[in-house]
Amino acid sequence: MPREARTLLDNLVFPEGPRWHDGRLWFSDMHAHEVVAVDLDGNRETIAQVPNQPSGLGWLPDGRLLIVSMTDRKLLRLDPDGLYEVADISAYAPHHCNDMVVDAEGNAYIGNFGFDFAAGEQPRATTIVRVTPDGEASIAADGLEFPNGSVITPDGKTLIVGESWGRRLTAFGIAADGSLVNRRVWADLAKSAVGPPDGICLDAEGCIWVAVPTMPGAVARVAEGGEVVERIDVADFGVYACMLGGPERKTLFTLEAKSSAPEPGDPRTARIRAFEVEVGSAGLP
Repeated sequence: MPREARTLLDNLVFPEGPRWHDGRLWFSDMHAHEVVAVDLDGNRETIAQVPNQPSGLGWLPDGRLLIVSMTDRKLLRLDPDGLYEVADISAYAPHHCNDMVVDAEGNAYIGNFGFDFAAGEQPRATTIVRVTPDGEASIAADGLEFPNGSVITPDGKTLIVGESWGRRLTAFGIAADGSLVNRRVWADLAKSAVGPPDGICLDAEGCIWVAVPTMPGAVARVAEGGEVVERIDVADFGVYACMLGGPERKTLFTLEAKSSAPEPGDPRTARIRAFEVEVGSAGLP
């Protein structure tokens, strides 16, 4: 039987990078240039304005918010008196930055497009950049095809990233120094006919919910190896990100838009919907 959905929030431009934190869903409305938090009743608050488009979100151990600034390829931190630059990673990320996962120690792992697909450039492999809590940036992994949504397993020892252009989920071990090692394919989504992965989130049974940004879109629950345990198709919208949240972390939020490149004039046709599922979240974010 199809799952019932409720609309949590609409009138958005292009929501991305959702995180459940302190009883609210936080996300970046990229093309509106703002970070927003919304509670389960749909009450929203604008947290920060980011002129160069916000994307991935995460928190340092002391509770301060980290924000990926996409087009200038910087990592920002929200302090009580405003936004500050943590690191300029443009030397390591050849095109716009996107999603991010932050580990328990405050290390940020940031993906990037690698090429300008909107301008018709040929795809090329790119990097995941690691930024330490003190702002030191380095390449954590390379040779990835559009690294996008990322998760870290509950033991803190494995990072899994969706390679959008590679149509796979790729796992790395996290070494004691924070470097990424022992790369392997976690799930080949081309063989599973899931579609290109965008945002992802991990559940307590070790499955990953994958946002599929095709039109029409979907969100698919995938087991390691690529078995599709469940798929929720979404008519007339692409699904660009997903996150488990709510009081028991069993609410699946889907961030849906008509296009990743909204038309001029701020059309605000995107939305966030919520589905109740049986298995709660695990790991980070």
